[in-house]
Amino acid sequence: MNDTIKLLRECDAGIQMGVESIEEILDEVKSDVLHDFLVEARKKHWEIGECLKKELDKYADDGKSPNPMAKSMSWLKTNMKMTFDGSDQTIADLITDGCNMGVKSLNRYLNQYTTASENAKELTKRLIDIEEKLAVDIRRFL
Repeated sequence: MNDTIKLLRECDAGIQMGVESIEEILDEVKSDVLHDFLVEARKKHWEIGECLKKELDKYADDGKSPNPMAKSMSWLKTNMKMTFDGSDQTIADLITDGCNMGVKSLNRYLNQYTTASENAKELTKRLIDIEEKLAVDIRRFL
């Protein structure tokens, strides 16, 4: 399997994880501004996800689901923190952690899959930019 498919799969799993994380806490957000940031980030994740799926279709590949253990750990952490303190500060903290983990992972995959197509690399960089921007945008809520 070539680096392009591997990189696209990792991005696909990351997008799913990001969207699920946002959707999990969206109803708990109190600030309209924070809510809008999260909705916009989710929309941008979906848009890149659609581009990824088209790229994966070229290789007859179905993509990749997030690691079940990572999903479970994320869900557990989110629900425990939200049970004790469901504030926008907690939400911003959780989302920032997720963005930082996403940026770190995506950069690692970008460095690992060096022979991936330029298009796959560009999609990955766009996804990294979305994650970095969201983390910056929501700092005011930390």
